Amino acid sequence: MAATDTIQVFVPLKLRKKNGRPKILPPTDYLPSEDQTQDPHILRAIGRAWAWRRRMEAGEFGTVRDLAIAVNLAERHVSRQLRLAYLAPEVLKRLAYKRDAVAVTEINLSNCAALPWADQAGLVFGEAE
Repeated sequence: MAATDTIQVFVPLKLRKKNGRPKILPPTDYLPSEDQTQDPHILRAIGRAWAWRRRMEAGEFGTVRDLAIAVNLAERHVSRQLRLAYLAPEVLKRLAYKRDAVAVTEINLSNCAALPWADQAGLVFGEAE
């Protein structure tokens, strides 16, 4: 992809404030996994990664280190979590709607974000090619 190419993925999530902090709510047609084992913080982490990405693209921060200092987190943590903003649209869609990723962790998602989009869903959801 060229640096000027832009891809937008729209996932209809709602924000609501709880205890003065924004909380991401899943779509109304969301069906939780039967075993309830998926980490409930994944959507929030992805939302935070997208917010950080937008702030960096807007020029608010020149480096990941600058961002890490501003959000008072370790640079390594911010760098790893920032990768979540580069997940394939299919992965985002399945995480937001189906919630069928039983054993997905933020670290697994972060690691697979470096792969081509075509390969991500198979790795995240354990599907054989």
